Amino acid sequence: MIVRMDGIVVKVRDNGKIINKTVYLCVGLKQNGLKEVLGMWVGKSESSSFWMGVLTDLKARGVQDILITCTDNLNGFTDTIRTVFPQSSTQICVVHQIRNSCKYVVYKDKKEFTADMKNIYNAPNKEVAAAELDNLEKKWGGKYPYAILSWRNKWDDLTVFFQFPLEIRKIIYTTNLIENLNGKIRKYTKSKLSFPSDDAVKKMVYLSLMEIEKKWTQPIHNWGLIMNQFMLILENRFYIRTNLQLNPVSIYTEFWTVFPDSISTSTLLSRYIFMFYPPSFIYLVYDLLKSRRT
Repeated sequence: MIVRMDGIVVKVRDNGKIINKTVYLCVGLKQNGLKEVLGMWVGKSESSSFWMGVLTDLKARGVQDILITCTDNLNGFTDTIRTVFPQSSTQICVVHQIRNSCKYVVYKDKKEFTADMKNIYNAPNKEVAAAELDNLEKKWGGKYPYAILSWRNKWDDLTVFFQFPLEIRKIIYTTNLIENLNGKIRKYTKSKLSFPSDDAVKKMVYLSLMEIEKKWTQPIHNWGLIMNQFMLILENRFYIRTNLQLNPVSIYTEFWTVFPDSISTSTLLSRYIFMFYPPSFIYLVYDLLKSRRT
């Protein structure tokens, strides 16, 4: 449904030199409101070209569509996402934009300038936000033109969240969720000044993610309301299994042709059926699966 993408920089020994490499992370929000790490990749400095490979990998693994992607302000990132997932709406992190804008503002003006920017992203709709941006330009454009220009150049991607109700806006206007994840990973990796290889990085980050994901047991706040809003706004793309006719034999056939014998019945049920079907229906599917495996 919603995928947040970001990278964390680590130091790795490569050909006798210690260089910076990026661990690319994708965190998805599933239809049951739970977060899930979709993958981890290690490459050199963060770039839109490497993200192209990451997105292509996700698509090859079976991700058919992403409703909303949340990213930082990396140049070319939005175009890269649209190349692989053309229907996806991409929201650039507003918090990153505020930080980038403040780079061009002297310290004594930052507090007032930031307060004026707050009127933009707290506006009730895109039209009011555009008017607030005009007010910001009238007040500060002569002194800090590039800070205003950075908003103008990315306006469409910065304001995607205005297309959605307030509850959805709160979870997509920033990448704070994955930034928080990066901070937790650093708690596990900070003892290592550098890693001897890419494999060592992957092992350390993977073990960190395993520990972090143990606490992801609850859906996000107001998930029931948010899911209903998605169903109304994106009804042609929001695919819910419960909209289908409950036919145990057809569902059994579908799951059996997709998943091999190596996946246990309990794992199959817990991962792919519990979140979509009522208990009485699950028992019917379970009996069919159990008889097939015996």
